[in-house]
Amino acid sequence: MSDQPGEQGHEPEHRPEHEQASAAEQERAPEPHGAHGRPLTGAEKWAAFKASPFLPALVLVFILAAAAGLFAGSYTYTMANPTPRHVPTAVIGSPDAPQEKAFAAGMEKALNASLRLTEYATYAEARKAVDEQEEFAILRARGKGVELDVSGASGATVAQLLAESGEKVGQAVGVDVRIRDIKPLHPGDPRGLALFYISLAAVIIGFVGAIQLSVHARALNPAERIAFTAVYALLGGFAIAAVVDWWLGALDLPFVESWLILALTMFTSGMVFTMFNTLMGRWAMIPTWGLMVLLGNPSSGGAVSWPLLPSALGHIGRWLPPGASVNAQHTAVYFGGHQHAFPFLVLAAWALLSCAVFWGWRHRHPGGREVAPAHAAAT
Repeated sequence: MSDQPGEQGHEPEHRPEHEQASAAEQERAPEPHGAHGRPLTGAEKWAAFKASPFLPALVLVFILAAAAGLFAGSYTYTMANPTPRHVPTAVIGSPDAPQEKAFAAGMEKALNASLRLTEYATYAEARKAVDEQEEFAILRARGKGVELDVSGASGATVAQLLAESGEKVGQAVGVDVRIRDIKPLHPGDPRGLALFYISLAAVIIGFVGAIQLSVHARALNPAERIAFTAVYALLGGFAIAAVVDWWLGALDLPFVESWLILALTMFTSGMVFTMFNTLMGRWAMIPTWGLMVLLGNPSSGGAVSWPLLPSALGHIGRWLPPGASVNAQHTAVYFGGHQHAFPFLVLAAWALLSCAVFWGWRHRHPGGREVAPAHAAAT
């Protein structure tokens, strides 16, 4: 046998490294013909696109764009130019005095809305109705003029509108008008927005906390998820109340009651997201944001009192967690002793519904951990 390197059967000729790499690439290159070389069909391309991260990213692009427009639109629609429809107003006795009739008619014309007048026998009864938040103002004759009592705590926007319009109407109809605020807002919150802001914080941090649990503590089992939601709600509610009252002094809160309202709000908001996460998976943020932020917060009556909201929103808002939270907090801060059960029942109903749905369909919830099988006892 020959020892020459070029003969067959012996060691192959040594080639430069770049030629060897090129030869290896040619060996690995797919065949130009056959099943592996044909172009993908439309169905195959669509299946590949659905399996890729580009489909959810594209869907999120359009969802976020729509959410931005709806967010701006919902708040602008309800808050940019609040217009009264009817303003509940108490009247002492029958409004037969000519100055009362002239003033009431002038107010309705100026407001382009009706004063829903309700007669009360005494001023004490009318004042109690204001404390129960059934009336927003008290109108009564005073000599040849009238006295209009407004309640800033009942609704700063309504009180401001009544006071400004009352002065102009009195001058226009020739009636002397005395206006006073019988339930003013706290000096640290002259525009009456602090309660709206703390409730908004509880709502948003409530469901953001639930989102973070689903991302960073995914292995929590259902009972543990509910327990940790309750824990961060209690701590978060305490932090909000402490900052607003003790640190900033913006409000003089009945601390324990306000704290528990905030905690219940945060827990409810967190469980609402958890419920939708169980039912809809990764798209749970869409209904949560729509219910709690786009619809719930503008209709809560916190930034704009419900007589100035579009009538449908004014009624719907009271049945949603943000509106219930604002109502409960508002009564606790400004109308102590006149608290109503309704807002607490609304919050409790949403919380119980969310927990029930989560618990009933917990097998669908994206999370939890497997229970390790018990090891056989050593023999």
